[in-house]
Amino acid sequence: MKFLTSQLAYFVETAAMRRNLRILIRFLLVLVVLIVGYSVLFHVIMEAEGQAHSWITGFYWTLTVMSTLGFGDITFQSDLGRVFSTVVLLSGVVFLLIVLPFTFIQFFYAPWLEAQTRRRVPRSLPDSVRDHVLIAAHDPVATTLIPRLEALGHPYYLLEPDLGRALQLEEEGLSVVVGSPEDIDTYRRVGVERAAMLVANVDDAVNTNISFTTRELDGNVPIVSFARDPASVDVLELAGSSTVLQLADMLGRSLARRTLAGGYRAGVIGRFGELVVAEAPVVGTPLVGKSLGDGWLREATGLTAVGAWERGRFTVPGPDTLLTPYTVLLLAGTEAQLTEFIELTAIYRASDAPVLILGCGRVGTAAARALEKRGLAFRVVEMNPGAVRIPEHTIVGNAAELHILEEAGVREAPTVIVTTADDATNIYLTIYCRRLRPDVQIVSRATMERNVSTLHRAGADFVMSYASMGANAVLNVLQGGDVVMVAEGLDLFRVRIPEALRGVPLGKSGIRGGTGCNVVAVQQGTTLTTSPPPELPLPSDPGAELILVGTTTDEHRFMQRFNASRAKG
Repeated sequence: MKFLTSQLAYFVETAAMRRNLRILIRFLLVLVVLIVGYSVLFHVIMEAEGQAHSWITGFYWTLTVMSTLGFGDITFQSDLGRVFSTVVLLSGVVFLLIVLPFTFIQFFYAPWLEAQTRRRVPRSLPDSVRDHVLIAAHDPVATTLIPRLEALGHPYYLLEPDLGRALQLEEEGLSVVVGSPEDIDTYRRVGVERAAMLVANVDDAVNTNISFTTRELDGNVPIVSFARDPASVDVLELAGSSTVLQLADMLGRSLARRTLAGGYRAGVIGRFGELVVAEAPVVGTPLVGKSLGDGWLREATGLTAVGAWERGRFTVPGPDTLLTPYTVLLLAGTEAQLTEFIELTAIYRASDAPVLILGCGRVGTAAARALEKRGLAFRVVEMNPGAVRIPEHTIVGNAAELHILEEAGVREAPTVIVTTADDATNIYLTIYCRRLRPDVQIVSRATMERNVSTLHRAGADFVMSYASMGANAVLNVLQGGDVVMVAEGLDLFRVRIPEALRGVPLGKSGIRGGTGCNVVAVQQGTTLTTSPPPELPLPSDPGAELILVGTTTDEHRFMQRFNASRAKG
């Protein structure tokens, strides 16, 4: 009964529904009057013919004729009666078989069905929902962010103004709230003051509106906004954004950091206090053909290889890991140790030929500026003359044409950076460049995370996606800790040593076997131990920290198994 009451209550909730209900009631009244009128005329004509019938028989005859059943058990004998029967039949066809179904569907069934549909996707959240992440739009970043939030057990809700689209997202298993991200009432209904974070991931103008609107309701909720135009950063901050991310610039710099050119031998990708984490390609150095068990790296520099990349495949290297020209080491140590490594390997210079950048959008331009800052030569290929931002280094033309690539120096370039916003184009160009130059380093951008593995198979040595970088940056702000994205789905992060692990030898801790994470270093006060041995007891100091590498899923397993928490940066 309670369910029926709630369903019927929908029809008086809005003015439109009340109007529809009035129209339906009027039609039914007209139909009742028509049936009563026909029943009265039935009796009049039947009496004129000398036939007598009850009032119930009159209603029975009227309904059977109007519904076209026409049993034929009651008939008129006169022409007048037959004409009357025809009129009743035709009006019944119109009213009962055409108008009534249409009116019922239009003004009753369709609104009722819409009521069921609307109740599937909420327009508000109960007060019990707290510490949730609100996401303004379902874009590539949100697509990557949502599974990571789910892996960490963090509630989230997408804001979607279109009911049809909201239903589609709900059918895909996503948490959705119907509401415009630019409407202040939406934030009242979703409890923005109780939220852990709001992600403004639309365009710059809408993100500004979102930040300003939200700040009218709450001055404390963290707002992470994405900025496409550098000029929008100040405006977004003035509107109330807590953190403004320029993902295109971040991605371009990250791609440039992976570039093998000139005397470059190691690029810092993260710092955790005194610990420096860097990537270093071994091509052209004495490390090629050796195994880490030879001890050359640790004896000469003191650095520890905590990971290795081989054409997009990440492994934790052991003593027998053989280094090839395609190996890129993930090194951990101090600043002084990294400097020692750079000085020892600087004499093994890679090519001084310009790095080739395909695409001069925001990502390509940011990569070019990063290379320029490092003093590395580069050339850009851009098909659209209107998109050229660095004319002195740009060749206008289609990168799919061989003579354009040869003019840009593809035969000599140490690295090709593929930066277009279209993943299909990036896959095409990666395959093309790999066929032209089997030995060249290819660093590619992906927009969607799902295309990362395809780009690796196409021949890219490194792939970083816009979506993953954005999701990682949001999680970094949300969790308030230091996180470094090593590559797609693989992060370096630090945690305080859980109570259950204090004093336990690392080899017996079950960290690697039970969670999939690998311990990169142990930090206790000013003492930093990189690549700690299995027999090392973990510090009992509550302030000591572990620095680990693993996927988002691995991290979630670690946090759950040991009841751990992120160390604050």
